[in-house]
Amino acid sequence: MLATLKSRLTDWYIRPRAPETGVIVLVQRRVYILPTRQGVVFAAVLLMMLLGAINYNLSLGFVLTFLLVAMAFNGMLFTFRNLARLNVSGGRTHAVFAGNSAQFTLNLANHGERERHGIGLSLDRRGRSDVEFTDVPAGATAQVSVTVPAPRRGKLRPGRLTLFTRFPLGLYYAWSYVQPDMHCIVYPRPAPAGLPLPPAEANQGIGAAHGQGQEDFAGLRPYHLGDPPRHIAWKTAARGQGLYTKQFSGQAASEIWLAWDQLPPRMGIEEKLSRLTRWVLDADAQRLNYGLRLPETTIAMASGDAHRERCLEALALFDLPDDDANHDDHTRHQPA
Repeated sequence: MLATLKSRLTDWYIRPRAPETGVIVLVQRRVYILPTRQGVVFAAVLLMMLLGAINYNLSLGFVLTFLLVAMAFNGMLFTFRNLARLNVSGGRTHAVFAGNSAQFTLNLANHGERERHGIGLSLDRRGRSDVEFTDVPAGATAQVSVTVPAPRRGKLRPGRLTLFTRFPLGLYYAWSYVQPDMHCIVYPRPAPAGLPLPPAEANQGIGAAHGQGQEDFAGLRPYHLGDPPRHIAWKTAARGQGLYTKQFSGQAASEIWLAWDQLPPRMGIEEKLSRLTRWVLDADAQRLNYGLRLPETTIAMASGDAHRERCLEALALFDLPDDDANHDDHTRHQPA
């Protein structure tokens, strides 16, 4: 109950910010500091030492007490300065599949002359999540990451993150909230492996076998975006006859369409996206040329890593129109 009350008071006092673009500078008003549990105990010990020195009139007791008090005040200053004036910017993120965790990386730039030690990054103020620490040398840049669960497909934003430090004595906890404008693409969770790929369309003159032979030259076909450069017929292109891709034995039947309409109508939206994700991964693993057909979206036939990422991103961000979504929601709950 106390933790919930603290969280509500914090959200009321520190109003949520919109995602911040560019470099975020941790100016003094953005850095907060409070004593840690060890700091409170240390203050209580100092108070008892002061009372003992007064009661017994101990000169050395006064000296020791005031020396420790001075050290505590200096520690508070150093803890605050360890975080203040850092420059924070968002780093690169990598797409993940739903059900996994995304890694968000922040770049910490230290333009000062003092090295910053023990800078941590977490999802909440007290760092109860997995925390990573880093040191930032003077005049240099360091990176620190945080793990964010990705339960659903789409765009995942990290939300408000907390940079904090307890350096050098651990008696104080200084922190600052940042909300960088960054996101991660979360692909749909792929269906279990082993599902057969859809058959090739007969009107394209493509057989049903999915061979992968790379030994014997079998002819040329028009170039598709994403074809490996080593398979392009450069001599033909140099003669001004257009851009073509070499085909080898076993590739005559390696072009298929992965289409929304090929899936059962009663299958739910997320199930269809999961099945199409599995097909994209399997087709890419078999080095096939494949295209993706979604309602109102068609990705042309191609292959390669860039094409795979493009197809997976289209599946991650797919959203049916309201009428079609309502229809699919209705059919999802009908008895099979």
